[in-house]
Amino acid sequence: MKRILITGGAGFIGSHLCERLLNEGNDVIALDNYFTGSKSNIVHLMNNKYFELIRHDVTMPFYLEVDEVYNLACPASPIHYQLNGIKTIKTSVMGAINVLGLAKRKKAKILQASTSEVYGDPQIHPQPESYWGHVNPIGSRSCYDEGKRCAETLFMNYRDQNNVNIKIIRIFNTYGPRMHPNDGRVVSNFIVQALNNQDITIYGTGNQTRSFQYVDDLLEGMIRMMNTSDDFYGPVNIGNPNEFTIKQLAMQVIKLTKSKSKIQYMPLPEDDPTQRQPDISLAKEKLDNWEPKIELEEGLLKTIAYFKERLKL
Repeated sequence: MKRILITGGAGFIGSHLCERLLNEGNDVIALDNYFTGSKSNIVHLMNNKYFELIRHDVTMPFYLEVDEVYNLACPASPIHYQLNGIKTIKTSVMGAINVLGLAKRKKAKILQASTSEVYGDPQIHPQPESYWGHVNPIGSRSCYDEGKRCAETLFMNYRDQNNVNIKIIRIFNTYGPRMHPNDGRVVSNFIVQALNNQDITIYGTGNQTRSFQYVDDLLEGMIRMMNTSDDFYGPVNIGNPNEFTIKQLAMQVIKLTKSKSKIQYMPLPEDDPTQRQPDISLAKEKLDNWEPKIELEEGLLKTIAYFKERLKL
């Protein structure tokens, strides 16, 4: 049995990871300050004697005895991370320093949940890990983009200088149950609007593309990365390479919800990427032939069912 710390453990992805690792027979500690996470995401785990929950902010030091750390703490939707840009970049940078310090002291293996946003508005398509990105360092999204890029740098520095056993994954658009209904991300936005028969808001022309990954596929990639040999530390893309336009997603959601919603077009936000698609050849090679299994329609149906229950529709 491993003692595993998950920062951001009450969040959308973190809560699913807590559940998965408990089911695999581990002792799990979730740490969260509930800025975007919610106790409701993990309340069903509270009676498990191998689960602990700590309310704490990763920007402040903390001391725990653990074997592994998954660092997921950071708001990930534009609405939330732009609400307090200083807090967002502190969470990425100071949070990374604190978890890396813990890993150094305890000789724990540590995984950084980085993001496809490190590629910015990419000039290479699809995006391989070797691409350095095209990021605006002073734009409205830079608190998140540059915070995550700096966290990757810190992880590499701690590996090189202190022999910390690190892993870095770059997560592409992920969706599924327990997403926040008002987090501003495109899948949750469209589903909530469609279920309420409201106009579906598309920013820009709707021809910009994204690749949508169901949360279960992400968990499998994360755990395989944590358990792979120590000489492979990444970064590695974890995402679904199937590419869809935002308009295609909207039409699919309307169809699956049997909604009366119409599409409304709005101005495109600053620095919104026009294309986003992972090159997952490295993940296939290094992570025991990992690739996503759940196609968009199946994943959307599971997510729609969750939001119907959440919204009591």
